[in-house]
Amino acid sequence: MKIAESWLREWVNPELDTQGLSHQLTMLGHEVDGVDSEGAGLDGVTIGEIQSFEKHPDADRLNVCQVSTGNEVLEIVCGAPNVRVGMKSPLATPGVTLPNGLTLKQTKIRGVVSNGMLCSAVELGLGEESDGIMDLPVDAPVGAAFADYLNLPDAVIDVDLTPNRGDCFCILGIARDVSAVTGSELSSSDVAPVDASISDTHDVVVGDSSHCPSFGGRVIRGIDPSAQSPLWMTEKLRRAGLRPIHPVVDVTNYVMLELGQPCHAYDLDLIQGAIAPRLAKAGESVQLLDEKTVELNDDTLVISDDSGAIGLAGIMGGLSTAVTDKTVNVFFEAAFWPQDVMAGRARSYGMHTDASLRFERGVDPTGQVRAVERATALILEICGGDAGPTVHTVVESALPTRPAVSLRRSRLEALLGVAVDDSRVQAILEGLQIDVTATETGWDAVPPSHRFDLTIEADLIEEIARIHGYDAIPEATAIALNPLATSTETAVSLDNVADALVARDYQEAITYSFVEAELDALFAGQASGLELANPISSEMSVMRASLLPGLMQAVVSNLARQQDRVRLFEIGKSFHGTDERPVEVMRVAGVVAGSRLPEQWSGRSAPVDFFDIKSDIEAILGLTGHGGEFSFAHGEHPALQPGQTASIHLDGDAVGIVGKLHPTAAKQLGLKSAAFAFELDADKAFASAAPKAETISRYPAIRRDIAVVVDEKLPVADLISTVRSASPALIRSVRIFDIYRGEGIEPGLKSVAIGLILQETSRTLTDDDADSATALAVQKLQQEYAAELRD
Repeated sequence: MKIAESWLREWVNPELDTQGLSHQLTMLGHEVDGVDSEGAGLDGVTIGEIQSFEKHPDADRLNVCQVSTGNEVLEIVCGAPNVRVGMKSPLATPGVTLPNGLTLKQTKIRGVVSNGMLCSAVELGLGEESDGIMDLPVDAPVGAAFADYLNLPDAVIDVDLTPNRGDCFCILGIARDVSAVTGSELSSSDVAPVDASISDTHDVVVGDSSHCPSFGGRVIRGIDPSAQSPLWMTEKLRRAGLRPIHPVVDVTNYVMLELGQPCHAYDLDLIQGAIAPRLAKAGESVQLLDEKTVELNDDTLVISDDSGAIGLAGIMGGLSTAVTDKTVNVFFEAAFWPQDVMAGRARSYGMHTDASLRFERGVDPTGQVRAVERATALILEICGGDAGPTVHTVVESALPTRPAVSLRRSRLEALLGVAVDDSRVQAILEGLQIDVTATETGWDAVPPSHRFDLTIEADLIEEIARIHGYDAIPEATAIALNPLATSTETAVSLDNVADALVARDYQEAITYSFVEAELDALFAGQASGLELANPISSEMSVMRASLLPGLMQAVVSNLARQQDRVRLFEIGKSFHGTDERPVEVMRVAGVVAGSRLPEQWSGRSAPVDFFDIKSDIEAILGLTGHGGEFSFAHGEHPALQPGQTASIHLDGDAVGIVGKLHPTAAKQLGLKSAAFAFELDADKAFASAAPKAETISRYPAIRRDIAVVVDEKLPVADLISTVRSASPALIRSVRIFDIYRGEGIEPGLKSVAIGLILQETSRTLTDDDADSATALAVQKLQQEYAAELRD
């Protein structure tokens, strides 16, 4: 939020310069993103008055003006379309340098000498667009310095407010905090009621008070439709980032920025019947002020009359009752819309307005009448007219309450690490307009109506720390027991898993735990039972059931940016079950795409394949100490391609999946190259046991090779397992060193060449031992798989 320093100082004027004020705001928790100086470099610009003008003799679009400086009359050539006799405007004479760097000189324009320039807001750096030269009020003193007249230069402070401080989205809210921390006097926020000069009112019917417990309104008749917003108001709005529109609209924006209560003004003559806040009906629509028509959801509050919806409550008004240049009768409205009713409603329509921002974060439920009275006083001052009585429809029982919060002296000292004097604590809380009562153990504090964020003891302690000053709390070296972390051999550290993957040229990614529902279902095979009630966007609407959607999207983004080799992994949680019974599972997942090896001069790298990623999995599973006990079998996964997908098992229990992304899924993601992925249940896959020492044999190993012809569909892993079991005492390892299909092998069969490594720890094996073990292996293969020994 942008605030003009001059406006803030109208409410509280501490003895701090701009830099000190900005620092204090940051220390209060209102981080200052930047400070811009408005109106710098206007030295020499004065206020001039046009006494007469006539058309330029040689240019249809130029006028020759006689401009009074207060001491003399200068002839100035001006091309602005809005010049008129008696108009007062900023005047720059020869020798003056404007903020855009232009130094004025006496010039001859088509034969007529011009002794300066009448300036527009753009030329003075006070706006981004203009319809001509600045039109100053009639009371502007001719010859006076223009910067002094507009109280320039002025610092515009850009404050980054946290969502919990809805009360600070206005000048009054920031002023309250500045007053509390500096002790400077805060101007009263009370607004004197404006006496009614007519008895006119307009009916308001509030159905469900839980949706709108407070609604203030007032009729004003006979305003001047030709009136213009005063310069002091338009300047304050401009410095806050809002452009002037119409006096009535400007007043509502001004009150919102000043007091924090969004208001709305209706053309009274366009309202049909009573105004009624209610929930939208199915199929109902409304055309808004931005001329867009939106189809309404049935959970959205609208303002309606007999014609139907005439605006989105707390978001934007409707076009059918909008104030225009022809409006003479106005109905002002200021309502309280509870946070739970407003949360997410604007975003559901792709909107974000100043009003919705404030209502979603919380508005003072007692400030509606004050806002209406302030708006009434301003509009009568600017546009004239007659005001009816303020009508306030309120249900006190439906308004939010601020129960007392107990603050313990001992807890305050324990959390801050320093004792704060009781009188200082009481002064801080009272300075924040908190009603404080001392007790034996501390204080009972009742927060003011505008402080939605003060609900527990820790909130009060935070307030005391803010106002007392974080820099006033001395640093202290913590003295505490620092027990050693528990060391376990029952599980592999996930940090070690990450290190192993990094060593294999993977890069760690961190993706959102929220994903698009359709994408989540693609990888989970079913709709999620964990939908977010108020998602940031439709693309982040459910809790992820797998880490792969986020990783795949990261792969797509990297490939689209000419990264020809992508290897990513993530360690995080997936979420399952329902809202009532959620289940979280820690997982390790990885994705590879592109070339197998980095680009290098000695040769071309082949694209990555299934066995590349399988080797990576075997490497990290080897950290458990029993990597050889994991098996890969034919598997199925909704997002992976059949025939290139394997389920990973340990002791008969599935611990993960690996495979190639299904072409349909790749097309849906916009992925044009092949990608392979794995996902492991971390708790199951990386369970470990204490290492066991084994005797290293001093005797040589013997190798025997066999080749068997088996069914094409028989998994090689089954062959290895069977050969191992044939003579477990002698066979130390089994290696597959060739698989052949082709001439000499019948279709539907394959030849698998197997190497048997045999060794004993107590003696040297003989050829008879090796031949016997080999014969047993062949016999088991023949019995179980009808394998034929190949010569």
